Amino acid sequence: MTPPPTRDGPGGRAAIVTGGGGDIGRAICGRLARSGWTVIVCDRDREAATSVADSLADAGRTAEPRQIDVTDHGQMEQLVEHVAARYGLGALVNNVGIEGAVQPLLSYPEDVFENVMRTNVHGVFLGMRAALPAMLAAGSGVIVNNASTSAIRGRANLAGYIASKHAVLGLTKVAALEVVGTGVRVNAVLPGPIETRMIRAINAGNQALSCPNDSETPTGRTGGSGEVKRAAAAPYGTVDDVAAAVDYLTAPESRHMNGTPLVLDGGSTVA
Repeated sequence: MTPPPTRDGPGGRAAIVTGGGGDIGRAICGRLARSGWTVIVCDRDREAATSVADSLADAGRTAEPRQIDVTDHGQMEQLVEHVAARYGLGALVNNVGIEGAVQPLLSYPEDVFENVMRTNVHGVFLGMRAALPAMLAAGSGVIVNNASTSAIRGRANLAGYIASKHAVLGLTKVAALEVVGTGVRVNAVLPGPIETRMIRAINAGNQALSCPNDSETPTGRTGGSGEVKRAAAAPYGTVDDVAAAVDYLTAPESRHMNGTPLVLDGGSTVA
């Protein structure tokens, strides 16, 4: 069997992070860089990608910014070809994602739904399809997809986001089964609400609709008097919580994990 990839060994030196200029992406890039990866900071926003790469370089890390549209298969294939030839491709973190509209399904805009699915699902599909041939040829590699606890539960007013994250987890499972025994692994992180711009936008949208936000959802349990009891709200996670999970899934220590949905939610999906 092919040995698990190391972070600084041949064929496993660079990690591509999509959405690297955002809140969670920046944290992931920083954590992977500290763990020894050469980080390819990818974002549709060139300035955001460059800012993250420059901050890593200032800290003595190796990073390269790339302006990328993850929904363009040509750009993704060229990116992987470049990284594999120059550094050796060891990891792909499909982190990019958008929340779309916060609207009831009956009034959810069709064009917004299509854009969310194209970015969050098609982008992950294209990323994996571009990266897997290089990883399979090398006999090693790790893919981590950011899927969210929205992949295993429902939330009102987020039809596009919920549908997309369920699909990302499904794609993760398909790819994981197809790479068994090759030295390549595919896993997913499922963060609950993380203190970022996105969760603030979702909460603001729900408040505008007079709906409770994620932390206020009833558990459905009743007390002796029959009243509905609410569980103590799980605290929001941090971007560093997500980055630590990604760091672990790209490390040799997680070599026996494949097809795993790693939940990071403080217990909010237990009940």
